[in-house]
Amino acid sequence: MWRIAPAGESALLVDLGESIDERILGQVLALDAALSRNRPPGLRRPIPAYASLLCPFDPLLLEPARLEALIREIEPTVVAQPPDGRRVVVPVRYDGPDLARVAERSGLGVSRVIEAHAGRDYLVYAIGFAPGFAYCGEVAPSLATPRLPPPRASVPAGSIGIAGRQTGIYAVESPGGWNLVGRTELTLFDPVEDPPARLQPGDRVRFEPVP
Repeated sequence: MWRIAPAGESALLVDLGESIDERILGQVLALDAALSRNRPPGLRRPIPAYASLLCPFDPLLLEPARLEALIREIEPTVVAQPPDGRRVVVPVRYDGPDLARVAERSGLGVSRVIEAHAGRDYLVYAIGFAPGFAYCGEVAPSLATPRLPPPRASVPAGSIGIAGRQTGIYAVESPGGWNLVGRTELTLFDPVEDPPARLQPGDRVRFEPVP
């Protein structure tokens, strides 16, 4: 059974699991879609993440008990299966300042790190901590690299990093502690677009090396 708990006075947090699993994310996105089809007055746009869905609402229009009851009605209809999102190719210039660090830790060398990083599709699990930042996974075990001990005060927009077995894309300039292996020229966040983030949970990303 899903865990549903208040997140402040105007949101419910639905926890569907405790692991990074594409089938759990598929359930999260299926719940999000079902709520969109049956949106009660007062429910604001839900926010999906790895294994949870944050459901903000206007407490003057929607009682939390009613929202929880609707979620419980949807729960038995949701099937655990991988999401079927868009396929997005992201061109990457692999010249990041931490590429050599990742290569040294992996023992693969720079060229094989690039080959391994660009050699698979990555599922977008969540968008955050900064606008448009895409959390993707998972990299090959050989590429897993801890975060930088002190994070950088500023990371350029378009930077692509590795932290643990995740890879991520900085859509805007922000602080960050991920190991930067490359950079893309794609615009990944535009506040005038809807949604403003180019990548969304459930999308599949393929990194394509460019000179």
